[in-house]
Amino acid sequence: MSESTSEFVAKVKDTQEKQLKNQEHQGKGTPSSKLPTKQHSNNP
Repeated sequence: MSESTSEFVAKVKDTQEKQLKNQEHQGKGTPSSKLPTKQHSNNP
């Protein structure tokens, strides 16, 4: 379980880094609307 958790954390960090870079490229100040919350909607 700890492995999958660390994997998930690594994925989240990687996604956040990519979003920060995308945000810089696009120059849009509202990345919250494009956050990948729908991908991990396993939690109610």
